[in-house]
Amino acid sequence: MIDAQSPQAIDSMPKASAVTAVQSYAGSLALVAVSTLLGLWIAPRWGTSPVDMIYLPAVLAAAALWGLGPALVAGVASALAYNFFFTAPIHTFRMDRVADVVTVVVLLIVALVTSRLAAGIRRQAQLAAAHAARNATIAGFAGRLLSCGGEEEIARAACVELHRLFDCNALLVSGAAQPQIVAAEPEGNRLTPSDIAAAALTIESGIPAGRGTDRIQPAEWQFHPVRSAEGVVAAAGLARDDGRPAVDEQQMPLLANLLDQVALALERARLEEQTREFAAVRERDRLRSTLLSSIGEDLKPSISAISAAVRELRRSGTSEAAAVSAVGSEATKLERYLSNLLELEPADEQEPISIGDVTIDLFQRVVSKDGRTVHLTPKEYAVLAELAKHPGRVLSHEHLLRTAWGPAQERQTEYLRVAIRALRQKLERNPARPEFIINEPAVGYRLSVR
Repeated sequence: MIDAQSPQAIDSMPKASAVTAVQSYAGSLALVAVSTLLGLWIAPRWGTSPVDMIYLPAVLAAAALWGLGPALVAGVASALAYNFFFTAPIHTFRMDRVADVVTVVVLLIVALVTSRLAAGIRRQAQLAAAHAARNATIAGFAGRLLSCGGEEEIARAACVELHRLFDCNALLVSGAAQPQIVAAEPEGNRLTPSDIAAAALTIESGIPAGRGTDRIQPAEWQFHPVRSAEGVVAAAGLARDDGRPAVDEQQMPLLANLLDQVALALERARLEEQTREFAAVRERDRLRSTLLSSIGEDLKPSISAISAAVRELRRSGTSEAAAVSAVGSEATKLERYLSNLLELEPADEQEPISIGDVTIDLFQRVVSKDGRTVHLTPKEYAVLAELAKHPGRVLSHEHLLRTAWGPAQERQTEYLRVAIRALRQKLERNPARPEFIINEPAVGYRLSVR
């Protein structure tokens, strides 16, 4: 993983870089010296012709191990060593033959070209290794966030990882109007008014603010936005105890990727919370519907019996007409209240119902066919809406009449037939052969769901 350098490590970087540079150049010269010794062993036996090729491995090795600078030094040293030890006059830098001059110049050019190529390959390898390490860091960071549950746990894990990776204080704040600290590492960090203003600016505008940025320089913390698909959901604050900027330009891409992972984790946690709430609402609605149905099944027979008794008493001409009328009125009200309770639908059932080319929006009270609105009378809509609430289920004539016209008209079957005929004329492709509203002889009607 690519961890951010600690302050102690940063302070020691110039010394370490100088020592490394000296070692690399010394290593390059040592490779040239070894090549020269090997050439001095070969020259008395097979001549100086193959000696110039001996220096090329030294140049390539210097480029691969230490980069372009040491490779160039190795190339120049190889040309000078070949001239000094293997071209006449020996042990001088003077050359009397044109062939020796050409050999040295070609050796120098080849050394320079090969050193640049090898150094370029080394830089590409280092860049690939850096990208691989950064990807590994992001993947590990995402894996740790994935194991967290709620938003506070995600914020806590994110602060711990940012503190470890960048070796600085880290916190996560949310709330546009008055940013509040959700988690911090180490715990106990506080924000000054300037810090709060910088955090609010970051959450509101989505632009980094604070120390080391172009916005709100007096702030002690450096804030970066945590963006999701819906906008900035939080801000990550970073700060060092010595007052230096917490993140430099080279570390910005890594930080941006890490904050993207934090945003994804927070979005996932919120979606999971919404899913749990939605499931709880559905379960509550299911229990409510079950309870209401049970109450309806228990009370409807008793109310029907009371209504029948009232009608019988009215026909028999009882002397207590006022009492009978009052009982009948209350029974009718009770039956209407019970019907209204049973017709209540959960909020999640407010989505439009589509059956074939007909769409019924019970929430907006709109019926359309082939995308065009169909005008229905209040009674026609009441019958269709009741059928749509129970698609595929046969509803009795009495049920539909009671729903659309009231309990007093539940025997007027002709009213229902007229409404059904009008609905078929407006919604069916062929009203003579209905496919949408199906008749169940002597029982009622149902809305086809095929």
